[in-house]
Amino acid sequence: MENEFHIALAGNPNVGKSTLFNALTGARQHTGNWAGKTVESAQGHFVFHMKHFELTDLPGIYSLRGSAAEEQAAAQYLCGNQPDVVIVVCDACCLERNLPLLLQVRELCQRVVLCVNLMDEAAAKGIEVDIERLSQLLRIPAVGMQARDGQMEPLLETLVETLESPSQCTPPVTYDDEIEARLQVLTDLLKAQDIGIPARFAAVQLLAGDAEMQHRLKENDLPPHIAMHTSELIEHLTLQGWDAQRIRDSLAASTLQMAREITAECVKTPQQSDIRDRRIDKILLGRSGIPVMLLLLAGILWFTIAGADKPSEWLGSVLFGAGEYLRGGLRLCHAPLWCESLLVDGIWRTVAWVVAVMLPPMAIFFPLFTLLEDVGYLPRAAFLLDRPLRRSGACGKQALTMCMGLGCNACGVTGCRIIDSPKERLTAMLTNVFMPCNGRFPLLITLSTMFLVTAPGMLGTLESTGILALLIVLGTFVTLLVSKVLTAAILKGEGSAFMLELPPYRVPQVGKVLLRSLLDRTIFVLGRACAAAAPAGLLLWIMANVQVGGGNLLTLAAGYLDPAASWFGLDGMILLAFLLGAPANEIVLPVILMGYLSQGNLTELTDPTAIRDILLQHGWTAETALCTMLFSLLHFPCTTTILTIRKESGSRKWTLAAVLIPTLCGLLACLAVHLLCQAL
Repeated sequence: MENEFHIALAGNPNVGKSTLFNALTGARQHTGNWAGKTVESAQGHFVFHMKHFELTDLPGIYSLRGSAAEEQAAAQYLCGNQPDVVIVVCDACCLERNLPLLLQVRELCQRVVLCVNLMDEAAAKGIEVDIERLSQLLRIPAVGMQARDGQMEPLLETLVETLESPSQCTPPVTYDDEIEARLQVLTDLLKAQDIGIPARFAAVQLLAGDAEMQHRLKENDLPPHIAMHTSELIEHLTLQGWDAQRIRDSLAASTLQMAREITAECVKTPQQSDIRDRRIDKILLGRSGIPVMLLLLAGILWFTIAGADKPSEWLGSVLFGAGEYLRGGLRLCHAPLWCESLLVDGIWRTVAWVVAVMLPPMAIFFPLFTLLEDVGYLPRAAFLLDRPLRRSGACGKQALTMCMGLGCNACGVTGCRIIDSPKERLTAMLTNVFMPCNGRFPLLITLSTMFLVTAPGMLGTLESTGILALLIVLGTFVTLLVSKVLTAAILKGEGSAFMLELPPYRVPQVGKVLLRSLLDRTIFVLGRACAAAAPAGLLLWIMANVQVGGGNLLTLAAGYLDPAASWFGLDGMILLAFLLGAPANEIVLPVILMGYLSQGNLTELTDPTAIRDILLQHGWTAETALCTMLFSLLHFPCTTTILTIRKESGSRKWTLAAVLIPTLCGLLACLAVHLLCQAL
């Protein structure tokens, strides 16, 4: 749009940047990926005082000098686009930790506004921030606010004033004398050239060994003597004991020291202002951390299991009833019988089954999961799991993607973008399937209840919850084991340092949590599942209704698979159901029942006793149920997850590996159980 101002929003993770972005742009926003990156990009628009603004939400980062994809994407955007104003969001409770990024942005951009967010939380802890003095020391406008309150006027007024004012002249960070001397020479050289960005910032990036800056300057066709001088300066520093890592550490230390000095003058913090958080962390991050985490997980699973049963039954009856209305409409249109059966008994019935089975557990699980995220617990869970993940060659951030995998493995694979190291990111993508997604919960719960649970009533529900929790622990163990094998024998490359912000504990915003979990996760995942279930319903109808040699294609294919399946404690129909259930794991058990009963559509059975009787009549034992549960836990990912891995990895080879590795693990686990049961 003509005469539209371009604003960038920068800040560390967990400072309320996304809340501010949403408050400013509302529904006028869209997301995508940065060019050449797997880092998510968000843009939005808003109008204030008859001025049009385009707002770009940069990824949450700690530095512009790092090698992480998010840091490179943010630095490239600021260098290449040169927004009219950059708003840097900081947390009033930990200003010292947030200011280093602001100081780097201030060296690069001519107009910067500091937004000190979460002033209400700082006040509750007795922390006083002198906004006026902070603005004077930094020589940029500063605004204190609470983004959650939605009061944007002070920030927007400051933004407009900044746009109308001359470019800011801010004091640079003073570095070590040895570095500063070389930096001044390099800055003077670059000032004589038209490089499109501040010369001092470019000089700092070059001394820090930033490959993107080197590439950018090469594209500008700078004279060869500048590259030669740069190499000579770095070589001279190296001869004096300044290797690349020491230079970067010194640059970071000087920036941090300046941030510390500014904070000391502008922030008054009472002793032990975070005493409440420290006391809670002693429990959640101490020796009792793992048991507490397991109890929280078991609690979420129990609520999901206990609360989803009746809603699933009611929703199923409504959707299947709607299918009969659809059948009636097709008959009024004089549709052929095969078309009626295909649409109603095939496609509609399959989609309805997926929605009825999947929606209620997701509507419970995702809000509870998001509440833990909003309270501030999930980063602590990642911290707890960092040590075992690190020992297995993975990364602590993988704990967050594993938690996301409990809801949807495709979401977990997408979440692997937060991992810096390519080796660790690929490891996390290949092993995320070992966390049972929401689509596998119904089968695991049903089989454990019918064959492994012995207690009745509430005790039985608790026992079923415990079995499901043990399966998740088993999935975690397999994740660690496979990660160790992959990183030791196959995947090569450097690991990454684990740096993760531990946000303060906050009272969750229940309304926003429910809305975010329903729209961003539940509806999103459900939509993709339905899109995959529709063609699966078509294929199932064809296999169940096309007769060949006295039987349908379904029973014929199952018969061919029987000899191989028997080696793993399964039968051909079970193995075939997993293959046909690749688009949507929710239909695996219904396909098994449909095949056993030789019916032309998915079987609607809600009575566990009736289901158990059918399975027993076809030779099921506790061993069969256990092998089926293990294969469900460890088998190949669903179609949506496979396509996501292909997109995120950009490799057919690793996508194939993502299918073969879990399948092999599942078959080996079933084989071991089958041989053990035979031996006993």
